[in-house]
Amino acid sequence: MTVIGVFGVGVCVGMFRMSALGVDPFQTMMSGINKVFPALSFGMLNMVINGILLLFALVMDRRKIGIGTVINLFFLGYVIDYSHQGFLVLFPSVTLLGRVLFLTGGVIVMCMMIALYFTANMGVSTYDAVALILTERNRRLPFKYWRIITDSICIGIGVGLFLWAGNGFGEMTMIVGIGTLIAAFFMGPLITFFNKRLAEPMLRVR
Repeated sequence: MTVIGVFGVGVCVGMFRMSALGVDPFQTMMSGINKVFPALSFGMLNMVINGILLLFALVMDRRKIGIGTVINLFFLGYVIDYSHQGFLVLFPSVTLLGRVLFLTGGVIVMCMMIALYFTANMGVSTYDAVALILTERNRRLPFKYWRIITDSICIGIGVGLFLWAGNGFGEMTMIVGIGTLIAAFFMGPLITFFNKRLAEPMLRVR
């Protein structure tokens, strides 16, 4: 469940890219940081930010760190790149309807994949760990709301950095789109749904 979930998320990010209707909230933030620090490669920035989030998870709840975290850190980027390239070969020209289908499939399947490796409990990505830790620290709000909060914060940081960097509005509109907003407000509830309907029943019949 962990391996399928993590690699499935990578494929879904490739689907987000194919839709050209906005990237997911975390990538929105990363793109904003990259705009402010263009001298650093995107890969280097990912390592730095994930390192900071990893330190947070280790301090707050190291149980969230496991094989799933390692796969995320070292292999997810390659899965995203190769899946996107594969989609470009299979679908060199995508209509608006096709882009909408890529976005819809990307959001739904990504939530299914995240639910799989959450429930497997063998480590999650450093970003996913934040909402899970906040949920356990403050149970008055369920996970789906904490996820909406963290996703919204990522979008806010990304947009703010683009505007602060100057001359970044046009570039920002290519990154932040309807898909970004759909991901921010629907991924938390959908992950919770698939946890209960798919991942937990799958774990019980192992």
